[in-house]
Amino acid sequence: MIAVEQIMGMPIVVESSDASEETVARVFDWFRWVDETFSTYKDESEVSCIARGELAVEDAHPHVREVLERCEELRGETDGYFDAHASGELDPSGLVKGWSVDRAAEILEDAGAQDFAVNVAGDMRVRGRAWRVGIEHPLDRKAVAAVVESDDLAIATSGAYLRGNHVLNPHTRRPPEGVLSVTVTGPDLATADAYATAAFAMGKRGPHWTARLRGYEAMTILSEYTVLTTPKFPAAA
Repeated sequence: MIAVEQIMGMPIVVESSDASEETVARVFDWFRWVDETFSTYKDESEVSCIARGELAVEDAHPHVREVLERCEELRGETDGYFDAHASGELDPSGLVKGWSVDRAAEILEDAGAQDFAVNVAGDMRVRGRAWRVGIEHPLDRKAVAAVVESDDLAIATSGAYLRGNHVLNPHTRRPPEGVLSVTVTGPDLATADAYATAAFAMGKRGPHWTARLRGYEAMTILSEYTVLTTPKFPAAA
């Protein structure tokens, strides 16, 4: 089955050969809860309340504390290039999307599903069959830059071609230069998404950083359309 809903301002697609309709409905309920809790566009979300100083982090929902703690860990891991405060205000969205997909995958797995793909605006968690995932070309939305193939993988892409210059270099407060997109693959989508965001924010020095990652692979497309990949990036032949 394939089910699609618009949540968090994005299309969310769940495809599975063995998940029940009830399980898929629980997945979408989960994403709605995430939106209500983490959205920076909803005045009553816990994240908005924390940003306004109306809610202390220690009094927030455990999931909110978990996400904010991981944001701080990733800020250290990425030399500050992944920063939930990069815009000047609290915005953990760069982690929340991938984190919520990882938890959605757990809902499916706990219900016995073994073959599924969860896709939120192009960032995906796949398991089961040999899934083939096209990475959108950063200059031509009708083309793919590469195809990734795996039976158990998280895939995240960061770039400016869908939402404009929404990723800033936290150290300069300016959009990165010299890079079109960064795709990161690995076991955990939250981490892959944060790494892709950080590497994109680094601009041309991003490939040097992704080359040192452990357990995660990357493909970087530079502005002159030079494509750089780490040795084990799972591109299909």
